[in-house]
Amino acid sequence: ARNRAQDWTYEWIRRFGKGKGNGWQADLTGRRLMRWINHAIFLLNGRDSDDSKAFFNVTSRQIRYLTRRWKAASPGLPRFEALTGLIYAGLSLDGVDDIIDPVIAALARECAEQIDDEGGLPTRNPEELLEVFTLLTWIVDTLAILERKPEAHITAAIERIAPALRALRHTDGGLARFHGGGRGLDGRLDQALAASRTKKLRHKGLAMGFARLSKGRTSVVMDASAPPRKSASSNAHASSLAFELTSGRRPMIVNCGSGVTFGSSWRRAGRATPSHSTLGLEGMSSSRLGPQRRVNGRETEMLIDTPGSMRFESRDNEDTVEFVAAHDGYVKSHGLTHMRKLILGRDGRSLSGEDTLLTVETGHEKQFDKIMDDTALAGVRFQIRFHLHPDVDAELDLGGTVVSLELKSGEVWILRQNGRAQLSLEPSVYLEKGRLSPRVTKQIVLSGIANAHATRIGWTIGKAQDTPTVVKDLVYEDALLDS
Repeated sequence: ARNRAQDWTYEWIRRFGKGKGNGWQADLTGRRLMRWINHAIFLLNGRDSDDSKAFFNVTSRQIRYLTRRWKAASPGLPRFEALTGLIYAGLSLDGVDDIIDPVIAALARECAEQIDDEGGLPTRNPEELLEVFTLLTWIVDTLAILERKPEAHITAAIERIAPALRALRHTDGGLARFHGGGRGLDGRLDQALAASRTKKLRHKGLAMGFARLSKGRTSVVMDASAPPRKSASSNAHASSLAFELTSGRRPMIVNCGSGVTFGSSWRRAGRATPSHSTLGLEGMSSSRLGPQRRVNGRETEMLIDTPGSMRFESRDNEDTVEFVAAHDGYVKSHGLTHMRKLILGRDGRSLSGEDTLLTVETGHEKQFDKIMDDTALAGVRFQIRFHLHPDVDAELDLGGTVVSLELKSGEVWILRQNGRAQLSLEPSVYLEKGRLSPRVTKQIVLSGIANAHATRIGWTIGKAQDTPTVVKDLVYEDALLDS
């Protein structure tokens, strides 16, 4: 393994070590510099003097490159990675101490500008937020070891991010999967929160634009704010009002996820509204993808025609907790606003939902009426999708009127609807980093037609009566079930 890692590293040095070609973007150089310094002994062990000289020469070249080019990295995680690579080099290597203070000051400015009052990033990517949090925590700990006081903006950013991450954490310890982010490596979120020594509790309102309900063993996270815009939207998804639901340590309702590791077609498909657990009009997304442009050395599309107005409110009642949100992503095309209400029972055993397509203003009614006239009163087709985690065993029951969902823990959940839509169980995919190909799974689809100024579809997801409130659910049991 060491020989293979060394061969790859020195082959890259020979091909691209002059400072041009593959791998010379500021964010990637920052990540590479940290890893080269951290694993220098591993990479230099047994190599001759020529290889050692080449290794240190290219290390110096990367430091010089970053001092000139870190500002070229996009604001957010890419720039944090570039700056952290420089700080890592300054704290670890002799002869480059002079870069530490100005780079730390630059990082502090980025914290003040990029981490908002909710502790979020403009990209609204939960996994990126965790990466930034981990980098900042490492810097503060390293400076403490060297008896250096960190900049106030850096520690303040950590204090704001920690409660946001707690709000984005499902009951299984993973992150909600939105806007290009995955659930994160197992245990990394909890490890990062513990390392920060920040005990501030999660937000009561929105955290980076996401709303969280949590009772009993159940957590629900919904995208309740406007999508990222402009340069921050290069990896953003059309996921307005999509939600994920986890019971215990078992994800149940999910979004398909980011397909970036499976090629451009999967990446584009994963960003569309039908790849999320929300309502979408047939053939349309709540936000659209614009023309391709180059960002951080990569071709991508920004989100355009995003919802201009998002409304959100929450209520904490005696027996339930609920929130109501709405977006106008379909007003421009159809005059329709999508409103979603979610109500979680106090014991976490049931989630009730209502999706409504309605015309809010007189102008919206006229626009919708015109569409009805143009389609000979055929109406506007829509689908409400509930994408299921691959470990969920789903079956249509009672003549196709309900869907039973069995989790590996033994829990059984039942999805019902108010009869105003057609219920079906269809194929889906689960896009997960670290796998060679997408995982096959299923999705529940409620299909209907909006032919009035207000169309409401009600549904519930609840535990079967014989499912206990407390379930023994241990990790080693998965290996026994899979063997």
